[in-house]
Amino acid sequence: MAEAHQAIKVVARRTGLSAHVIRIWEKRYGAVEPERTGTNRRLYSDEQIERLSLLRDITQGGHSIGHVAKLPTDKLRELARESHSTNGHTSRALVAAPGAPTFLDECIVAVKSLDARALDETLKRAATELGAQGLLQRVVAPLVHTLGDLWREGTITAAHEHFASAVIRIFLGHAARPFSGTDSAPVLVVATPAGQIHELGALLVGAAAANLGWHVTYLGASLPAAEIAGAARQNRARAVALSLVYPEDDPRLEGELTRLHESLPPEVMLLVGGRAMPAYCDVLEKIGATQVKDLAHLCSTLDDLRKPARKVKR
Repeated sequence: MAEAHQAIKVVARRTGLSAHVIRIWEKRYGAVEPERTGTNRRLYSDEQIERLSLLRDITQGGHSIGHVAKLPTDKLRELARESHSTNGHTSRALVAAPGAPTFLDECIVAVKSLDARALDETLKRAATELGAQGLLQRVVAPLVHTLGDLWREGTITAAHEHFASAVIRIFLGHAARPFSGTDSAPVLVVATPAGQIHELGALLVGAAAANLGWHVTYLGASLPAAEIAGAARQNRARAVALSLVYPEDDPRLEGELTRLHESLPPEVMLLVGGRAMPAYCDVLEKIGATQVKDLAHLCSTLDDLRKPARKVKR
C-alpha cells in the first residue's frame, strides 16, 4: 500500500469533498481506511485520494454512496468512465424508486412548511450522499429553479423564498468553509444588481466558487453598480458574478449593467447568469459580459480564469 501522508484538509482540497463528508464516507460506509498518527490525525495515501475522487464522480452521476463505497478501485474506475460517457444524460441510477421522495422533493416540502430544521437536515444528508458538487448540481441548483417557478405560479410566497434563502445561506456558508481559498486564491465578488431582489441564484454561485477554491465576497441582493464595483476594487477581484432572476423587463437594469462595466477595472471579468439573463442579452453583449448558461458552465469559466496562460478580454 502506498505511504499515507496527506492530512484530511489536503484531501478535501484535492477531491472537492468536505472533511465532514470524507469522515462520514469513512465511518458509515467504509469507503477508505486512513492511517492514524500518534495524535489520532488521519493520513491518506494517494490511492485513497483516488478512491474518494472516483466516488465523488460516481455519486454525482447518480449512484448511492452506500452501494458503491466498498467496491474495488478498478470497478470504481469503470463506473466513473461510464458516468463520463453519458455526456450529461440522466443515468439509470438517477431514477428513484416509484413513489420514493428525492432530496429535491424533501427540500420543497420543507420550504412550503417553513421547516428550517427539515430543510437543513435534508441538505446535510444530500451533501453526505452526493458530495459538495453533487449537492450543488443535483439539489441546490434545481431547487433554486423550482422555487422560482413555484413563486411565479403563486404556489409559494416571497416569504417562503426568503426563508429558503436564509437557511441555504447559512448551510452553504458552513459547507464551503473547508474549501476557503489560500491567501493567493483569486477573489470573486457575487451579488445581484439593483432591482434584482431574488438571491438564491447568487448564493449558489458563491458556494460553487468557494468549492473551487476561490475567495468569495458575497454582497447579497439588489446593490447599485457603484457599490459592486467598489467592493471589486477594494478586494482586487478577478471577476464579478451577477445573478439575474426577476424581473425580466426592468428598464433601469441596462443602465446599471453599463455603469458597472464602466466602473470595473478592465482586467476584471463580468459573469452574468440566471433565468432572466436572456432578456438582457443585448446589453450584456454590448458590454462584453460573459453569459453563464448553467452551473457547469460557471465552474468551467472559473477554472479557465485561474489558468495563468489565459488572457481574458472584456
